[in-house]
Amino acid sequence: MKYSIASGILTLLACAACLAGSETFAQSATLEDEKYQRAFDDAVDRGLAFLARSQAADGSIGGAQTPAVTALAVMAFLARGYSPGLPPYGEVINRGIDHILSVAKPNGLLMGGGGQMYSHSIATLMLSEVSGMVDPERQARIDEVLPGAVQIILAAQDIAKGETHAGGWRYQPTSSDSDISLAGWSLAALRSARNNGAPVPGEAVEKAVKYILRCRVSNGGGFGYQPGGGPNLARTGIGLLCLELGGRHRDEVTLAAGKYLAGSFKNESSLNGETEPYYTFYYMANGMFQLGGPEWEEFAPRLYDSILRIQGQDGAWQPRGGQAPNSQYATSMAILALSVSYRQLPIYQR
Repeated sequence: MKYSIASGILTLLACAACLAGSETFAQSATLEDEKYQRAFDDAVDRGLAFLARSQAADGSIGGAQTPAVTALAVMAFLARGYSPGLPPYGEVINRGIDHILSVAKPNGLLMGGGGQMYSHSIATLMLSEVSGMVDPERQARIDEVLPGAVQIILAAQDIAKGETHAGGWRYQPTSSDSDISLAGWSLAALRSARNNGAPVPGEAVEKAVKYILRCRVSNGGGFGYQPGGGPNLARTGIGLLCLELGGRHRDEVTLAAGKYLAGSFKNESSLNGETEPYYTFYYMANGMFQLGGPEWEEFAPRLYDSILRIQGQDGAWQPRGGQAPNSQYATSMAILALSVSYRQLPIYQR
């Protein structure tokens, strides 16, 4: 079942976007993006070179036991405008896609482990984003896997959860509760698939948005991990992005979330209370970029400075915090945060 238009057309479009490079960027960039373009162009390119050097013979990046990192790395290449099969990184991307497809279970579940829905939703998002860009043989394989992968996300949302947790997702496909972190990845995967023509009911997106809104703290604009929980930067970035993807662009709730992030994040020292800083960078960047306007213009310099300052000489970003699995994960998330203004990943285009 194909979710997108002919792969050859999309491949040509992706190639054209890649060749356009800085011209495409310049046409859409804000003043702050233009100011930092050379710095984060260089940082992203060095980070991608590190990821390419890290790829194993089986196509994995960051280890075969963490396929979600491979999916994030593939999206990092796509976010810079590189396409499957085309130089300089086309074969790196193809091998990464093949690795994700190789771990698919017959029912479409993309890998196992303790946090199945994290890995599954991230990998589903990547396959949906790359669908239509690949050669016919890979497209046929994606068309076999992706419908089942999407149905797993839809079925997990429909598990009886009670009013508080209804509409969200948790670690396992059968979990009876939800959290905003899993909801962020799962909703992004569904929105991407829906944008590509998959039969994702609009009510599934609406239910997810309602769950996200229940995670909102009653005052201050922030969002908690679960309904009733306290806010932090990462959770609020997730809430903001999910609502923007869900169609609530610059409404009262999203503007309040942007105000919370702008007031709480000054530089990387503001992340001391965050469990995993690169995750926080990723969601703040994507949420605030979607919000746009003067809020993004004011926020972007702090974000760019904070990420660029901690890149290593080898192009990698090193894990900080207790939950970052490896430098490939940290590097992929940093690149995805820096790359928002390239507007190459369809799911995160304004």
